[in-house]
Amino acid sequence: MINFYPPYVGAGIRLAHLSRDFKKAVVTMKLRWWNKNMVGTHFGGSLMAMSDPFYMLLIMENLGRGYIVWDKASTIRFKKPGKGKVTCVFEITDAILDQLKTEADTHGKTEMVLPLQITDEKGEVVSELEKTIYVRRKGA
Repeated sequence: MINFYPPYVGAGIRLAHLSRDFKKAVVTMKLRWWNKNMVGTHFGGSLMAMSDPFYMLLIMENLGRGYIVWDKASTIRFKKPGKGKVTCVFEITDAILDQLKTEADTHGKTEMVLPLQITDEKGEVVSELEKTIYVRRKGA
């Protein structure tokens, strides 16, 4: 259903793959006339939108209803112009989930900074991102 979310439709962002265990998501965006910037490359806001909210959704699904999960902050560093189709891969591990759960259970809440890259069709990095994810135990 996320592929029909109006901001993603408008930007041309697509969830290309979601693993059955909700530990990996692959998001793509093709360069179109409606998501180009003034110099003919991917609009920076669309590149940033590709990163939201997939880590949050993967972690929410894996931690379950006993936790509140939010995207708290994002940073982006543009490395080169984005042309053609760009891709962003989100992956969480059992170690990440265990750390978040343990810290939230112990302290009531926690934050984790997770890195991301958006790459072009050649595999070259278009932008580097950091996502700060907030997790709180419900009732804490």
